[in-house]
Amino acid sequence: MKNKDLLKQLEGTSTIEAIMSNLKVSKQKAVYYVHRLRKQGYVKTQRLSDKKRVYDIRFENKIGGQNYEDILSNNSPIKLARWKEHFIHGEVPFEEVVIHAIKTKSIRYMLAALALFKKIHDWRLLYRLAKENNLRREVGALYDLARTVLKTRRMDRTFLKNSLPKKDSEYRYIISGLSSANFKSIEDKWKVYLPFNRADLEDYL
Repeated sequence: MKNKDLLKQLEGTSTIEAIMSNLKVSKQKAVYYVHRLRKQGYVKTQRLSDKKRVYDIRFENKIGGQNYEDILSNNSPIKLARWKEHFIHGEVPFEEVVIHAIKTKSIRYMLAALALFKKIHDWRLLYRLAKENNLRREVGALYDLARTVLKTRRMDRTFLKNSLPKKDSEYRYIISGLSSANFKSIEDKWKVYLPFNRADLEDYL
């Protein structure tokens, strides 16, 4: 089978078992086909939490495409499978990735994003993005959560001053219905319920 035909048939995210089923071949043959496509630059490999390998096979890999999952996985101990189809070309600021992670409403994405607070340089950009998406308090709460397990740069004073809630502000959830049993002081400071407990941060310890 030619590489272009293989690429067309296997494009997407698959395990080796899915490739075997798709092509109706043995495991040895499936591994060989993945190897061929990887040599051409079409394959990126991720490992899930259970150590299973997942293969992302697509033409964009050859031309240097990446997505938010790549950026989070490459900068965090939390590894994400590359499920999304939205590719980004060029440099993406970490500030944008933090906002994206919160907007996914995914616990795993937000856990991965905690590591990015070590790399935040442009607090003005982060503030602008957080304000545009009405996420200033959520960003502040996650930043303080990150500081419980990581050494980070100090939050910009302007961001802090303009983002802290007023006394009469209502609490709100990052993920509906989820709150923390361990980080009440952070929740009270930002009036945001955190969807994490201390055990959820074990990958950072």
